[in-house]
Amino acid sequence: MVKLKAIALNGSLKASSNEQSSTDALINLLAEKFSGLEIEVSPTIRLVDHDIKPGVTSDEGNDDAWPEIRDEILAHDILIFGTPIWMGQMSSVAKRALERMDAFVEETDDQGRMPSYSKVAVVAVVGNEDGAHSVAATAFQALNDTGFTIPAVAACYWVGEAMGSVDFKDLKSTPSKIDETATMVTSNAAHLARLLKADNYPG
Repeated sequence: MVKLKAIALNGSLKASSNEQSSTDALINLLAEKFSGLEIEVSPTIRLVDHDIKPGVTSDEGNDDAWPEIRDEILAHDILIFGTPIWMGQMSSVAKRALERMDAFVEETDDQGRMPSYSKVAVVAVVGNEDGAHSVAATAFQALNDTGFTIPAVAACYWVGEAMGSVDFKDLKSTPSKIDETATMVTSNAAHLARLLKADNYPG
């Protein structure tokens, strides 16, 4: 069996020094499912912990943290892109990561393939307001534009009561539908990633 590695970007606005985020909780569910499929899951990168400069190149200088994160993304076969919903949209740090990946468009090999070709991406979205479908759609378009492949059933999301006080991380157990969706997301992503790792796009 082809060996695969997955890594997650957490777009929470909470620093790691604070309490666990709900985005973490949903990422951890997907990570657990991937591990069950014999996929190695690396530690999650909490974007807000790093000084990621604004821009659309792979290195904006001035101690930019993005080049190292970029290398980590490209060293893996599957990207879990996690973000909370804020004001009906993905978080600002999640959007910044997508803006930085725009550099892939200009970093093609001699066959015209971006460095993210053969990489599979799924999304994890949480929030206490509407917008999960919109956030997932925006993320999918950006990830696909920058060379990632999106499998069938690639979004796992939980949306609580609007303005509610219960977050995903506070639930005593994972809702059965969320667990079922997470299983499908990871199974499809693993299948597609194995195919692409064995036989990349021709370019």
